[in-house]
Order: sequence, then structure tokens, then C-alpha cells
Amino acid sequence: MFLKKIAQALGLAAFLCCAHPAWALPADLVLAVAAGESDEQVAAVAKLVASGDAGVEIFFQALLDGEVQVAGGKRVLIVKDTRAVDAASGDKVDPLPADLEDPIVNNRLRGTLEAARGALKLASTDPAARLAAVKTLADGAGEEMLPLIGTALARETDPQIRNLLTLVQASVQLKSADAGVRMTAVRALAQSDNPNTKTLLLGLLEKKGDSYAEPDAGVRAEAQDSLKSVQSRLSAGERISQVFTGISLGSILLLAALGLAITYGLMGVINMAHGELIMIGAYGTYLVQNLFRTQAPGLFGWYLLAAVPVAFFASALVGMALERSVIRFLYGRPLETLLATWGISLILIQTVRTLFGAQNVQVENPVWMSGGVEILANVLLPWNRVIIVGFAFAVLLLVWFLLARTRLGLFVRAVTQNRGMASCVGVPTARVDTLAFGLGSGIAGLAGCALSQIGNVGPDLGQTYIVDSFMVVVLGGVGQLAGTVYAALGLGMANKFLEAWSGAVLAKIAILAFIIVFIQKRPQGMFALKGRMAEG
Repeated sequence: MFLKKIAQALGLAAFLCCAHPAWALPADLVLAVAAGESDEQVAAVAKLVASGDAGVEIFFQALLDGEVQVAGGKRVLIVKDTRAVDAASGDKVDPLPADLEDPIVNNRLRGTLEAARGALKLASTDPAARLAAVKTLADGAGEEMLPLIGTALARETDPQIRNLLTLVQASVQLKSADAGVRMTAVRALAQSDNPNTKTLLLGLLEKKGDSYAEPDAGVRAEAQDSLKSVQSRLSAGERISQVFTGISLGSILLLAALGLAITYGLMGVINMAHGELIMIGAYGTYLVQNLFRTQAPGLFGWYLLAAVPVAFFASALVGMALERSVIRFLYGRPLETLLATWGISLILIQTVRTLFGAQNVQVENPVWMSGGVEILANVLLPWNRVIIVGFAFAVLLLVWFLLARTRLGLFVRAVTQNRGMASCVGVPTARVDTLAFGLGSGIAGLAGCALSQIGNVGPDLGQTYIVDSFMVVVLGGVGQLAGTVYAALGLGMANKFLEAWSGAVLAKIAILAFIIVFIQKRPQGMFALKGRMAEG
């Protein structure tokens, strides 16, 4: 904004230094804007905008900047220091007249001038400039701008800008005293998919005392029909948005529960420190971000690619150390495992608080994860959520490949089904336990890396997801990765749809009640184990 002001000032100074005419504006309109009555000023502004002359924007900007003077009530000058040019012709004025007066610039004229400056940019070849112009018009356009808006709408090809222009045009037309003009505006709004359209139409149907905001019964009836059409279109967008939000939440639950599906589902270990392994992955991402910011600022946009393996191995190493030092001695004793890992989770939380402080830390999104893709006017899919959904399913495919198509996966499945027989045929069960626990912990670290991109990172981050993770694994079926996927996505979708209907707290209660009833009826979860694993 500061640079823009400097550029405008330099441009005006350049014009003031010219000795030849730079533009040609109707002198009567220029005088009407600077010294006329309020209605006369507004009408003159619209006519000047319609002229399309290059000097119009310079004149308007000078008027807003307080650099316009009226000489003898008949001639308007643009004055900068001791130099001046005629506002109508652009001719240099020398010497400067003595009888100069300030023009009348009230709030109404100032708003009209701002809107007019926006209208002038509607013909720009830059879509961003046109979009900014439409947004400026939305704040102060009057009926005098309708011809210009109609012309811009006829030639506009960008769908987003067309939608906004239609909304601006209709909002201006709805203020008209002519019922036919208002009817035209209401019919145009029926084709809009902008959420603000609903607000405009509802405003017409409001009742003030014994009378409606819209006095004409025909316009009100048309507004009702248009409102139904708009609501139908918006509700479709809202459903799409809810589905995506549910998938997004489900993918986060999937990442958080996938590691637990290995440590608890396949190994039978109730690891209450799983949430803290998620937290370690998030803090690993935070440290990598700070390292790139200080040591390689030019590569900061790619820090996340380095943070992914760091988060995985940091959590994996902590998990392997946990398995070797504590959990190894507690296999087959679930209550002792639960208590021991709960104590470890408290130790990890306090350690992080000591190292990083109790306050949350912020992890920034890379540039390529900022913003979003707009598929409808009321549906914006954030890139960070879209990428996390893709990341979750990529991790799922890698885990499936590792467990189903590699030697380590074969050993893990063998130890899970029959530890004694696996040991007899030469499987190093102790090493497999450590590696499997490290794999589950590393996946938890990846979940922390993903979660750092959609919220703040703090010592209590893992506590938010540990209960949900257990619910996903139990609902899906212990030891079943497919069940984990279905349960995560199902809970995510159900949670978001119930939130829209009953609120976040009641949604959580309803989901928990459903899981309790479901487990009572089907203790093995959605997918039951088969073969020797089930028999054991």
C-alpha cells in the first residue's frame, strides 16, 4: 500500500511537470464533482467514469488526497506544492491563482470516488486487478454505476469475478425505487451460488412491524422462489464440504490409529504413550522448521520433505527404546502394560514441557500447502487438508506393502499368529517385536508431522487423539488394517455430520454410545480375525 501511494504521487508529479495537455475531461463535470451539491457530485462522478478518459483516475485520486483546489468557483486545479495543472484539460497553470478554495468532499463523495476508482479497473487485463475492483465496488456502488457494471459483466469471462459482479449489480438494483428493477435483480440472484445471495434475499422477506422490507408482493414471491433455488444449490455445496471435512478428519484419525493398529492390534500392547509418540513427531517437525529457517532460509518452503523422515525416526527410536526397556517384560500382562505406559506418557509430556515450555509452538505451512482450491462458491478445499488426506493414504499403502510383501511383514504376522512356532522355525521374535513396535511408533510420528500442519503443537497434543485412536482400532477389529481404515473414515464422517446437526459435544457422546453398543453386540469389531490368530 505504501509503495502504491508513492507510485501514485510520482505519477501525479510527472503530469504536473508537463506543459502540454495530458487528458481532456468535460469541464462542467469536473466542476460539478469538486463544487456541486451532493447528488450532482455523485451523478458527475458516474459520467466521468463512463467517459473512460485517462485523466479520470488521476483527478479522483488527487481529490481523495486533498490536492484539488477550485479557482474562483469556475475552474478546478490539481495542485502539488507550487505547481498546478487544470483538472479538466491537463494544461499547466502558471502562475497559481490567488483565489483558491477547498472542494466539498464529504463521506458520501469519498465512498463514491473509491467505488469509481474500482469501477475504472474493471476493464483491466489482470484478473486479480478486476477482482479487487469488484470487491471495492461492493462497498460503495450506487445506481449511477449500474451501466458500467453491466458493461463489465457482459465482457467478463472469469466465473468467480462474474459471480461477484452479479451480486454487486443485484445488491445495487435491490435499492432501486422501481419494482421492475428489483424484480430483475431477484431473478438474476436465483442463478447465483454465492452464499451472500441468501442474505440479500432474506433481507427482502424480513418483516418490520406490520410491513415487509420489500413492499411489492410480486417481488417477494419471486424472492421466495429464488431463495429456494439458491438454498438448494448451497446445500449441495455444504454436503460436499461436510463430506470432505469428514474424510479429512478420518484421514487424521487413520494416521493417528495406524501405528496403534500395529502396537495394539497386532502385538496386543495397550500403549497409553502412543499419543506422546505423535507429539514427538510434531516437535520433530517444529525443530526441522526452525533449522531450515536459520540455516537454509532459501529452502524453507521444502522443510516438510526433510521433516517427514525426521518425525518418523524420532518417534520410532523412542518407541523402540520403550519396548526394549519396559514393554518387553510386560507381554501378556495388559493391566501392568497400561499403567506403565501411562506413567511413561506423563514423563514424556513433562520432558517436552521442560525442553520447549508449556506454551504451544507454531509450525508454518510451506507455500505450496497454503491457500486452497475453490470448487464451488461455498466450497473451498484447503491445500493442507487435501495433501494430508493424500499423505495418509500413501502411508497406508506403504504399511500394507511392508506387512504383506516384505520379510519383516512375514515375521510380524508369524509372531502375531503363533509366537512359539515362529521361534521354533528360526524367527528372531525379540527383534521382530522391537522392529514392529518401532514401525508403529514411527507411523505415530508421521501423524504428528501431519497434525503440525493444521494446528499448533503443544505438550498435550497426543492426549487429544489417544482415545479416538483406540476407538478406531477397537471398532475396526483388533489386528485388521482394513477395519482401521473403515472405522477411521466412518467415525470422521459421522462426527462431522453429527456436529452439523447437534454440536461437537453431543456428536462425541453419540459416537461413544454407538461404539459401546456395537462392541457389546460384536466384540470382535467390524472385521473378525480368522484362522490360527483367532483360535489363539
